[in-house]
Amino acid sequence: MSPEPPPLPEDIGAVAPPPPADEAEAAAERLRERALLHRTEQTRTYPCLQCGGELEWHIGQQLLKCPFCGNEQPVAVSEDDEVVEQDLHEAIAALDAGALTKTGLQVTDEKEVVCQNCGGHTTFTGTLTATRCPYCATPIQRDDVHAAPARLAVDGVLPFQIDRPTAEEAIGEWINSRWFAPNEFKKYATTGSFNSVYCAYFTYDAFATTRYTGRRGDHYTVTVGSGENRRTEVRTRWSYAAGTVQNAFDDLPVPANEGLDRRHVLALEPWPTGDARPFSAEYLAGHLSRTYDHDVVECFAPAKARMEDEIRNTVRRAIGGDVQQITSMGVHYEGLTYKHLLLPVWLLTVIYGGNPFQVFINGVTGEVQGQRPYSTVKIALAVIAGAILLLIAWFVFGSSGEGTAT
Repeated sequence: MSPEPPPLPEDIGAVAPPPPADEAEAAAERLRERALLHRTEQTRTYPCLQCGGELEWHIGQQLLKCPFCGNEQPVAVSEDDEVVEQDLHEAIAALDAGALTKTGLQVTDEKEVVCQNCGGHTTFTGTLTATRCPYCATPIQRDDVHAAPARLAVDGVLPFQIDRPTAEEAIGEWINSRWFAPNEFKKYATTGSFNSVYCAYFTYDAFATTRYTGRRGDHYTVTVGSGENRRTEVRTRWSYAAGTVQNAFDDLPVPANEGLDRRHVLALEPWPTGDARPFSAEYLAGHLSRTYDHDVVECFAPAKARMEDEIRNTVRRAIGGDVQQITSMGVHYEGLTYKHLLLPVWLLTVIYGGNPFQVFINGVTGEVQGQRPYSTVKIALAVIAGAILLLIAWFVFGSSGEGTAT
């Protein structure tokens, strides 16, 4: 994997970045010296220059660190670099022209590589782009996916801020608070898979101007009937409404990977995407990483649906009144841009009763969301206990009433 994200193909109008400053150039040179590109295997590793071990991204210290000798290395990215927004219309045109594809040959099949550290064989499946050698734990990265001209480059990465001990504590608290989860499920430490994963996301910016028509309903009350039939009714006075509203959307995130429980992944928001850093493969060292399963156009559909929901709420507020009816909305989008980001997730997968259950932790904020099975035994015991309490209450209070007078 190259140290810098590859430029977009020429036919989608990518603008070449300005020449790097001396400091950034020196940092990039240090990276090139440190990262070993194994061309025969199309992989990349980060050997420690002091002991020969493998550097890993250390979450607590936010730099590369050797787990053997403690040698530390900063990431070779200039602090002045920024994550650049990309033009969505250009990407759509490139996809239509065939210059970009949803999935190139690089991610459709399994890819077996030989670890350059121990000689063991490691298999990359599907969209996995970074893993560890199962024999020597060397962090290995595929170098042929993000560099492929048929795929969108990664624009930025949001590094992990939550380390493993903190994540394990949060998972433990979350599971233990689920009273009706089976006891076997709570033994996730020995029965589950717990990994740090960089998941692929597309984020979208847009400025929307919407012309709308509709009706405003204002409630009022009237008294009708007489005598015992006298009552108050609520009625609605309707009036015509029309106008224009504007909405600005910034970094609306959409997950681009399959195999993850979408409802709980969306619940990990908000993401502090403003803290994302220009992409460098070094952030991925020692962690799993995936490229996208769904391209920037496919992910824009749910993003647009969320935008339209917010626009609809804005229109209702503009109409005012007690109730609103929207009869038409003409939405015009401007400034449509996107970013391809890698966002950090701690993922616990537990197989229980033959079914997988996933629990997710936002690797920056620590938000926990997930699935859990239910113990039928615990639920049955709770129902029985509730019934017993009701019977006791009935005997205590129901049978203490006064006897019949004679």
